[in-house]
Amino acid sequence: TGIHTESLTLDPPFSTFFTASAYDTFCTTLRLATSTFLSHTGHLRSPDFLKQGESKSARCDEIKSLITKGCTKAKIENPRGSTSINKNKPVTNRKKDIAEKLKPDQITQIQPQKLTLNLRSGEAQTFKLKFKRAEDYPIDLYYLMDLSFSMKDDLENVKNLGTDLMREMMEVTSDFKIGFGSFVEKTVMPYISTTPARLLNPCTSTSTSTNTNTDNCTSPFSYKNVLKLTENGEEFNSLVSKQQISGNLDSPEGGFDAIMQVAVCGDAIGWRNVTRLLVFSTDAGFHFAGDGKLGGIVLPNDGKCHLENNMYTMSHYYDYPSIAHLVQKLSDNNIQTIFAVTEEFQPVYKELKNLIPKSAVGTLSSNSSNVIKLIIDSYNSLSSEVILENGKLPEGVSITYKSICKNGWVGTGENGRKCSNISIGDEVSFEIAIKSENCPPQGKSETITIKPLGFTENVEIILNFICECECSKDGKPLSEMCHNGNGTFECGACRCNEGRIGRLCECSTDEVRSDDLDANCRKDNGTDICSNNGDCVCGTCECKKRENPEERYSGKFCECDNFNCDRSNNKLCGGHGRCECRVCICDANYTGSACDCSLDTSTCLAANKQICNGRGTCECGVCKCTNPKFQGPTCEICPTCPGVCAEHKDCVQCRAFETGEKKDTCEKDCSYFNLIRVKDRDKLPQPADQSYPLSHCKERDANDCWFYYTYAVRNHTEREVYVVDTLECPAGPDIIPIVAGVVAGIVLIGLALLLIWKLLMIIHDRREFAKFEKEKMNAKWDTGSSATTICPLISTTCP
Repeated sequence: TGIHTESLTLDPPFSTFFTASAYDTFCTTLRLATSTFLSHTGHLRSPDFLKQGESKSARCDEIKSLITKGCTKAKIENPRGSTSINKNKPVTNRKKDIAEKLKPDQITQIQPQKLTLNLRSGEAQTFKLKFKRAEDYPIDLYYLMDLSFSMKDDLENVKNLGTDLMREMMEVTSDFKIGFGSFVEKTVMPYISTTPARLLNPCTSTSTSTNTNTDNCTSPFSYKNVLKLTENGEEFNSLVSKQQISGNLDSPEGGFDAIMQVAVCGDAIGWRNVTRLLVFSTDAGFHFAGDGKLGGIVLPNDGKCHLENNMYTMSHYYDYPSIAHLVQKLSDNNIQTIFAVTEEFQPVYKELKNLIPKSAVGTLSSNSSNVIKLIIDSYNSLSSEVILENGKLPEGVSITYKSICKNGWVGTGENGRKCSNISIGDEVSFEIAIKSENCPPQGKSETITIKPLGFTENVEIILNFICECECSKDGKPLSEMCHNGNGTFECGACRCNEGRIGRLCECSTDEVRSDDLDANCRKDNGTDICSNNGDCVCGTCECKKRENPEERYSGKFCECDNFNCDRSNNKLCGGHGRCECRVCICDANYTGSACDCSLDTSTCLAANKQICNGRGTCECGVCKCTNPKFQGPTCEICPTCPGVCAEHKDCVQCRAFETGEKKDTCEKDCSYFNLIRVKDRDKLPQPADQSYPLSHCKERDANDCWFYYTYAVRNHTEREVYVVDTLECPAGPDIIPIVAGVVAGIVLIGLALLLIWKLLMIIHDRREFAKFEKEKMNAKWDTGSSATTICPLISTTCP
């Protein structure tokens, strides 16, 4: 195809830098890179499509561009992606009370189970997954317990856990198995004491110990698989009751070693392809990768099963696993973890829960008396949420999720992977889009899986990549169209054999530096090969490609291009033409070097429907006013001109009423219009009823009388004036009401003045009377005062 021949447009000196094998490798890489351009593009099959100077890769382009360049749709290959379902078993509608029981591998909770996607670069393929929680789904539960000395009282309460938990879980499922394992610590210093006595009984009292000799402890160990998964709760109780606690020196325990073995030793544990629960019970923290160096253990954990006689035998050899390693193994084996820990270590294990998908943390009482309720609540929490995860994606492939959950809730982004609050029997769906940005090497198929975390079921997806056109399958090897059979003719072009180049494979790679061939690529015997815009391949110019696929060089010597034409408004050819060999080819109704001159005169029409108001010319869609008094976009604005009404007032007045300034010269100066008389203003023409411009006028004469008329120009030449034949003059004043009003006003004013005078006199009189009364009272008071003064002269005691 044209994609293959992209490798043939190399500058000739490149061939001197490659060995034959390196040259092939370079070409293969270039083909793969070019294949990404297939997104939204097509490849054509017409052998005569390419213009002079264009490389074969120009056959691969956007469909619109190919059609523009003259290729018909029938000759364009445009392969599209597709999705097909290979296995589509419906989800199981299972009821707990039905007598017939299904095996775990007969239960389906996700649909479909297998698909094939044909991916084209840049084009996403979308499909829908359906998930439904099956009722009475089998459950395997493995109880992993810390048997360090601090868990002594907890062990007593766990001894009857088997039958009690069986009874509670029967409410959830009729197919339930339970197992038991225990752990302490690595059996090396400094995690445990290696003195002989303490190895036999780590609880033996010493001078620094607070324990008594009555504490009967078993020897320390790393991990022990006590009971394989079983349906017999009594057996669980019997074996657990025989367990003894042990001891260690440091506070963190070796629980991660135990979790790793439980995850990877599927046969020894007895895991089935059902819901797998791991209950991790402890009252302490944990060691993780790197802590083994304290005991001289430096080898990383290998993530493999090392159980012999149900005991982990390599704890002294391999370090603790890392958290990421545990996450991977738990996920690979579809194990959901429940951390049953005491209140003191809740913050630590909640942080751990955030790193381990599909895990839960419950608060364990100091003596594990609430362990059954904790397990039931944690299981309900885990099972009510479904989270999708996918395996490793091939390079360049991306995947996006959209969830349609209960009650129509829609999630996108990271929330598109999950649905919460799912009850038994609820059905949710996911829309998944997979897109490839490029083709993998050799275009090989890839397989990925999508599965809900904590479930054993998965969806297998086969990815096929569309990297070539169908026409390449019909290629003709050793075709005569490729210079005597020096190439394969496919998709309208030659794919040259090794060692041959040229559009028709007419040259050998040994000839590409020939001066004679280069001379054919110089225009006018100049010094520039292919105008510095291309490579001389076999005596013929093959023009360079631009970063912008819309821009291209062309011509025998690559002297032409379609992007260096004149611009207008920052647009090539003003946006009204196409650029060919640096010259604008304008669209209809446009002209000029940049196609910026419009031949359309609609933008020059004035309100009177005349081009430029009859006072200018229309050039490139813009009016050029010829009368200097007029201006504006359509030459209608005249700041120094009188209005239409004022301009024709005197002539209308003299012809209609034989008055005004032009009454003596009326016949000479005012015969340029037809006068039509009407009785009243309602009879005047209205603008909405006319197909030509119409002006309504209202003017006043020397006697302050108003007259009304309209002025119009019909057919650009015939002037018409409609005038109301009666004047509107102001009426004279009515004397009697005026006189009566004046007399009434005078009388009213006189009465008002009398009333005001009377009011002032009353106020004055009252003030004078009050003054008189006051003086009268003062006179009486003076007489009394004199008697008081004389009295002592007559008698020593005044009456």
